[in-house]
Amino acid sequence: MTPDLTVVVPMYNEEEVITLFVERLRPTLDGLEAAYEVLVVDDGSADQTPVLLQRFRRTWPELRVIRLRANSGHQAAISAGLANARGGWVATIDADLQDPPEVIAEMVRAGQDQDVDVVYGVRGDRSTDSAFKRTTARAFYRLMRLVGGDSIRMDAGDFRLMSRATVDAVNALPEQHRVLRLIIPTLGFPSTEVTYRRDARAAGSSKYPLSKMLRLSLDSLTGLSLAPLRLATWFGLGGFLLAAVLLAYAVIGKVLGNPISGWTSTVVIVAGFAAFQLLCLGILGEYVGRIYSTQQARPTYYVTYDSLMAQDRAAAGSRG
Repeated sequence: MTPDLTVVVPMYNEEEVITLFVERLRPTLDGLEAAYEVLVVDDGSADQTPVLLQRFRRTWPELRVIRLRANSGHQAAISAGLANARGGWVATIDADLQDPPEVIAEMVRAGQDQDVDVVYGVRGDRSTDSAFKRTTARAFYRLMRLVGGDSIRMDAGDFRLMSRATVDAVNALPEQHRVLRLIIPTLGFPSTEVTYRRDARAAGSSKYPLSKMLRLSLDSLTGLSLAPLRLATWFGLGGFLLAAVLLAYAVIGKVLGNPISGWTSTVVIVAGFAAFQLLCLGILGEYVGRIYSTQQARPTYYVTYDSLMAQDRAAAGSRG
């Protein structure tokens, strides 16, 4: 039987928190009165996480486990879960209990009542995070909204609920290093949000050190926008204008009889060539950016209704 809801849970070395997570998630899902599956993606854990998952499977038939051959990263683990999820709705949540499982029920109600395809979990209260974490997160989301537009939700991580149509669209994308919290809003599906208080990690240690946060930020920026490439073009144009001003200044100085020995030719040549090189790199970057964007192959639209298909279904129903 196809479940109504799939909950995708990426896990990596979560032996200390997995029991607490199951104790809170299972009652929440059992209370929905709908068929569900919990799809745990074990991202190559090296601790007792695989053993504990197999123990829970003995008494929890709705639990399904996928194990990756090697640690592939948080976003890759979520993508693996989306590719294998069977539910009509699919939720994604981490196991560290910073995102409360109880909010999933509220997400399901919001998605059904408001007839939307995506329900974002938005962290309305981040008081349990450190000042450094709050500051860097705020800067990250503001930068992403600056280059990616207002569709990017502030303080919305990877805790969300998606319709089957949204999941299929995400699975169809060819990008390899995608950051789902930014990719999904750009698809343009109808959405809403549910706010919650972000708790401290229940147990264990964070799997996102500063190095991974920086890597995520770089992947987010280069995967979301061509702005870094266009920056070279603007620098090139600025340098070209500066070279023109310096040239005019040097020529005027020479005409007025106040030249600086050796300064004129050196500065003009160096500034001119530097500006020209940056301009060429910027133009090249624009073309590379277009190739890059084409290679990503993000669809420009999604068909929500096909009269021919609807007619065929109606005809098949009448014959049945």
